[in-house]
Amino acid sequence: MDFERLSAERYSLRKFSDRPVESEKLTQVLEAGRNAPTAHNKQPQRIFVLQSDRALEKVDGCTGAHFHPPVMLLVAYDPADAWVREDDGKNHGEIDATIAVTQMMLQAADLGLGTTYVGMFDPEKLHAAFPELEGLVPIALLPMGYPADGAHPSRLHTDRKPLEDMVRYL
Repeated sequence: MDFERLSAERYSLRKFSDRPVESEKLTQVLEAGRNAPTAHNKQPQRIFVLQSDRALEKVDGCTGAHFHPPVMLLVAYDPADAWVREDDGKNHGEIDATIAVTQMMLQAADLGLGTTYVGMFDPEKLHAAFPELEGLVPIALLPMGYPADGAHPSRLHTDRKPLEDMVRYL
């Protein structure tokens, strides 16, 4: 798919089939996250693949967004590995990890998979449920899988502000 079409047609999938995600496709999505650009190439993003029944049950208890995908990616960053802007101390780990999530969402869509960016979670519950997150800052959950029958974009999907409202030429 060409990028213009991909970026316009990709939507937040909220209704997943129970069809498993092939390991080759999962690896391609993870590679897109690994290849994402990061400030000073620090690569602070950390990606956890949740696909066992136990892991999916644990993450379900940490969020109010229940889509029951076959795979959930939990994306975090290590603030100690992230670039920090000298002028004001701004840690860019969250930005870097979010870029990785975006690339993974687009790669998934290109492979026929659906995703939705979930920021509605309790970080403390995630840390309690997944001790592997120690020292990391979770920024997103990314449910991923094939669309279920009848899945479709939200009615708001194509509502976009005019370009003139978002862009200023100086």
